[in-house]
Amino acid sequence: MKDLMAKNTVDIQNLKISARNVQVYYGDTHAIKDVNVDIEDKTVTAFIGPSGCGKSTFLRCINRMNDTIDVCRVQGDILIDGEDIYDKHVDPVQLRAKVGMVFQKPNPFPKSIYDNVAYGPRIHGLARNKADLDNIVERALRRGAIWDEVKDRLDGPGTGLSGGQQQRLCIARAVATEPEVLLMDEPCSALDPIATAQVEELIDELRQNYSVVIVTHSMQQAARVSQKTAFFHLGNLVEYGETGTIFTNPTDARTESYITGRIG
Repeated sequence: MKDLMAKNTVDIQNLKISARNVQVYYGDTHAIKDVNVDIEDKTVTAFIGPSGCGKSTFLRCINRMNDTIDVCRVQGDILIDGEDIYDKHVDPVQLRAKVGMVFQKPNPFPKSIYDNVAYGPRIHGLARNKADLDNIVERALRRGAIWDEVKDRLDGPGTGLSGGQQQRLCIARAVATEPEVLLMDEPCSALDPIATAQVEELIDELRQNYSVVIVTHSMQQAARVSQKTAFFHLGNLVEYGETGTIFTNPTDARTESYITGRIG
């Protein structure tokens, strides 16, 4: 563990998320074991590893999505901007406004494009009037790189968009509440190569404003979009560091075996 933490050199001034001794249990199953990691702001951090290794489970700890699973228990400390997100005084709904999430399969609400994006700002009281809300929706759709494609049909259903457009709409919906962290759980796995390239380009733009954490099965995608990479295996965070170093000069034999295709 000392070697791992030594390699995990983080700009403390730029630290956004800090996890210490995180354990996750599903009933009697120990899914995440003693994870320690520091994640920087305005950086894309990729979680990679074989299926079932714990990367999505750990991602869901960062916005307390695991709270919705009755048999799930989370132990340890996760801090965002130095504040313990599992403190009993923290409202998970407010936390999820600060920590947006985009899922594997595009999941627009059965509402208009406008109402998909306006939903979060409405429930969190972020707009004083209709003009405010219009501005928030436009800004979010621009950040989602989809404004020019939908500006003339905002009243149309979000479900009527193509798969790639739906995912960019979901990204716009996630950023509409002005989050500080954006979690993405395999956001391109259901998309074709052209839509994937559009979302990857968008991820690179989003890191100017957010700490982005992405779970991906694609090592090529991790190499393209991330600056930091964490490799998970059997519930353990095996190795974490600069993406280029993880892919070209890993220190752990398990990381090398995964990257070269011997495990996975």
